[in-house]
Formats: sequence, structure tokens, C-alpha cells
Amino acid sequence: MLGLGALVAYKGKPAKISAVTTHKFDLEFSDGSTRKVREKDFRFIHPHYIDLNDACSVGAMDMLQDFEGESLTLKEITEWIFDDYTAQNAWCTYLLVEDSLYFYWTKDTVFIRPGEQTEAIQNQRDAKRVELESLNQCIEHINNNCISDDDSRWLQEVELVAHNLSKHAKLLDALLLDNKPESAHKLLIKIGYWQETTNPYPRRHGILADENHSHDIITSARKDLTHLNSYAIDNSGSNDADDAISIDGETIWIHIADVASQVESDSELDSYAQNRISNLYLPDQIIHMLPPSLVPICSLGEDEKSRALSVGFTLIDCQINDIEIVQSEIEVEKLSYDEVDEILNQHSELSQINTLTKKHKTFRNDKGALRLDLPNVDIRLVDGRVSLKKQAISESREMIAEMMVIAGRAIAQFALENNIAMPFVTQGEGSFSDEILQQKTDLTLSQMFKAARCFKRSKISTKSAPHSGLGLDSYLRVTSPIRRYLDLVVQQQLLNFINNKPTLDETTIKSRIGQTNVGISKVNKATRQSVDHYKCLFLKQNKGWKGVGAVVDLHGNKATVLIPELGMIAQLKFSKKPSLDDEVQLKIAAIDFENRLVDFKPL
Repeated sequence: MLGLGALVAYKGKPAKISAVTTHKFDLEFSDGSTRKVREKDFRFIHPHYIDLNDACSVGAMDMLQDFEGESLTLKEITEWIFDDYTAQNAWCTYLLVEDSLYFYWTKDTVFIRPGEQTEAIQNQRDAKRVELESLNQCIEHINNNCISDDDSRWLQEVELVAHNLSKHAKLLDALLLDNKPESAHKLLIKIGYWQETTNPYPRRHGILADENHSHDIITSARKDLTHLNSYAIDNSGSNDADDAISIDGETIWIHIADVASQVESDSELDSYAQNRISNLYLPDQIIHMLPPSLVPICSLGEDEKSRALSVGFTLIDCQINDIEIVQSEIEVEKLSYDEVDEILNQHSELSQINTLTKKHKTFRNDKGALRLDLPNVDIRLVDGRVSLKKQAISESREMIAEMMVIAGRAIAQFALENNIAMPFVTQGEGSFSDEILQQKTDLTLSQMFKAARCFKRSKISTKSAPHSGLGLDSYLRVTSPIRRYLDLVVQQQLLNFINNKPTLDETTIKSRIGQTNVGISKVNKATRQSVDHYKCLFLKQNKGWKGVGAVVDLHGNKATVLIPELGMIAQLKFSKKPSLDDEVQLKIAAIDFENRLVDFKPL
């Protein structure tokens, strides 16, 4: 059969056997080309080669019903379908087998598929054909700038890529675009499916959305501290007050929202908070660590009386003594920083607290504390427009910040004295220059920029150690249990201890720290990239922006420039080398929105 002049198929193409050697066959193709191949590399079709035409009609396929599930030779099937076993008919049968709708090869014979298999394959092919038509229609709509609801299937796939929830979208392939979040993001904005205000970064980093959660308010016996004047001081409009402050003679009180009485360790609500780790304060939204419905129940000052975990102590010569921790009921007056700044020096209690915090800050500075006030901005999205506002530094903010440091110091001391396992925050000594250490205050921007890179990273550990940046021998964070998970863990430990209940051991606290470190990395990335996204959008909305940057670092004829108005860093090349802290007039050169990059150039 495999003689000279036979019709064979080689890689789906017809060929004629033109010569035969011991181990090889010479094949000649219709275009005159030849190739030496082994017998196993081609398939025999018919003893006689002819010039084939493309006209292949499907013959009487119903005649094969009696052979379903059996195997026949190519010759036998050709005779059943076409009656005559000619080269043309044999080739048409071969193409039918290759199509694999009705048949498939089993070595040198052909298996006839059962009817239900053929029907299933045909249904799949029909579905793919409809799918391809739909995809092509979507592409046409995109090209004509008129997307419709029918395109949502393909655009939702692209959304998943933009959110880094999928690595592939057929529409991106069809448009010859990379299957990367940035490419997907750019396409969705280009066609108007997303707005430029759309923020993909929380979902891209796996941040869980707020969920409704039913819960009963857990009540407990509380010490009545309603006779104290308790002040919750925060930004104007803040509605999740974690803390408030009071003073009663020589006793300072720091009241912390009693979240732990509602969110017990290892409860369902605790797992909810563990999976989120922290609030995200983004320009366009707040994503909560706790169910939003629980926040007003725990927040201070939402009702006439508030439930708190109150920490009382004396602070004499900057030494903390007589620490008392109680579950309390307090009456809270909510004030903004601006309001407090106006009354601070005339208000007897707040003025007294302010004096104590200033002394405590001096105490920490003498022990090596170093704080840098690099410029930063608050950024908000309001009615589709982005606004930037330089973060304020005021006396009231300094006072509250110091009170929170004092609270962390007091609770760390209490935990150590009572052998309570805690997530302590530590920081090794930085490698600062003598100039920075001697000057400490009134640093230039370039000095602060340099010093910022000399800090060692803070760590969270079950082992207490000094926090050099704060100038404290021991420290932990405790005053934000509504918005930070480890603050909630600290509060749970304190609450169980004062109520004579078992506390978590060091191994369990270490596990909580490990989980938090993983989660907070995602939170920080989502927050940072969201902020960068809206800064880019601000500049897109203000294309004529011009501003001032300060040179904070030099490397050859290139310089790092800090732009205080935007809270951004730029790398610029100068024809003439500038000096540190030189001011440079800047304008926008280019914006790569989806990659959150802005190029600036000197005016």
C-alpha cells in the first residue's frame, strides 16, 4: 500500500510518496517541495495521489449510527459515507476524522463517537462560536466608542485582572494588551467603563470590604467616672473616637473606647477584626477593621454616656506611678483640634494637661527621642474632585499625640509589672550624624530627609525593649482598638487581667503579631498606592499646576526634590548642580496615571 504515488497526510497536508528507501520515504507536496520522513510521521490515505480540490461535502453520516462506539479503517468509513473509496473521498474522510466531531484516531483505525458525544461536542462548538461573535462585537464596540450592556461579560473579566484577582482576560488578548493590572486599568478608563476616580488598590491587595454583622451589646459592671470632664479631641468630622483625656488633681486619666468588652478574644468578631488588621483611611473611603454597625456602639461621645477602659496614673517628675485600670462609664465632650487650639491656654484642665505633656516630651528628648516633621498632606475626594491640604501641626495635636505616647508607656509598664504577655513596640538606635543628634530641632528639609533614612525599623515583639525613636524603655500601642487590631489585643489582655480571667500566653500573642505583620503589609500598600493614585488624579485635574520643591539629596547632576505642597518626591536632572535645600520652581512634565508616576521638570 505504501508504494510510489500513494496519497498520504503529513502534518495535515496532502503529499505523494515519490521515493522509498530502507528507512525513509520521500514526500512531494503540491508546491513542489520535498521532505524525507519516517513512516510513523505520516498517515496513509489512498494508494493513488491526485490533485485534490477543496470541495468536501459531508455524506450520509446517519449510516454510521450502527457503528457507534466501534473502530473502522479509513477505507471502510469512506465507503460507508461516500460509497466510493476514491482519493478525493478518502481525503475528505481524513479531514472529518481530524475535525474529531464524529470520529477520532485510535492508532491506524478510526473510532466512531457515540451520538451523545457528538452532540456534546457540537454544543460546545456552538457555544464557542457564539462566544467569539460576542467578543468580536465587544471589540467593535470599543473601536467605535459605544460599549453596551452586552459587553459586560468581557469587561468584568478585565476588571478581575485590574484588581489582580485574575491573570487572564480574553478581551486583553484579543486587543493584544498585556494581562497586567495596569493595562486592564488603562483600558477600563479609556473606554469609560471606569472613571478616573475609581480606586482599584484595596481589592488589588486583598483588602476585605466592610460587612454587616449582627451583635448584641454586652454589658458589664463599670466604675462611674461621669464626674470627670472627659475630652475626645480629633479632626473635625471624625466619628470614631477611640480615646479621651481627663485630669483629676494629680491623676491623669486616659479613656479608651472599650471595644474588648464587645469583641472578646477568639470570638467571631475577633476573627473578623483579625482578617482586616486595621482601618484604611483612604481619600475616597474608610474601610473598617470592625463591622461598621459596631463602631458607633464602641466610639466615645456617641451617646450621653460612653463605655471606656480607663487608665489612671500620676505623672510626677515624668515618672508614672499608681496605675489604675478600670472599666468605666464616662461623659465625653467632643472637640476638634481647631477648637482646642483657640481655648487651650485659657482652659484650666487642658492647659494643665498640656503643661504635663510638654514636660514629658522634654523628658523623652533628653533620653534620645527624635521626631521628624517631614511635610505631608491630607488628600480627599469630594464630588469627583481631589483636594490636597498640608497636614497641620498645632499645639493641641502635639498634646494629644504626647498623651497617647504616655498611655503606651503606662500600659507597657503595667504589663511588665504584672507579667501580662503583650505586643511591645521596639526600635533600635539609629545611625544619626552628630549634627542631627546635637541639633534635633529646626532641621532643614534635607537634614530631615537624611535622618529619616537613618532610623531603624520599629518591630513588634513579645519581648520588651527600648524604643529609641520615642526615647522610652518600653512602649506599646493601646489607644486605637477601633482601628488597629493589636491595640484591641492589648485591651483584651488588660480587660481579662483586671477581671481575673485567663490572658493569652506569649506564644499566642506572637502568633497574633505574625498575622498582623502579614496583613499590615497589604494595608500599607493599598493605602500608599491609593494616595499616590489620587495625587496623580489631582495633577491630572490641575494640569497647569506649578509649585516649589526643595533639593534634599544630591547624586551627580541629579537631585532628589521634595515637594511639600504635594507630599511627593521627584528625581530631577539639572544642567548646573544645585545645593541642598535650594528651592526649585516645578511644573508637570508627564503623568503615567495607571502606574501612579509623575515626571516633573524645572520651570
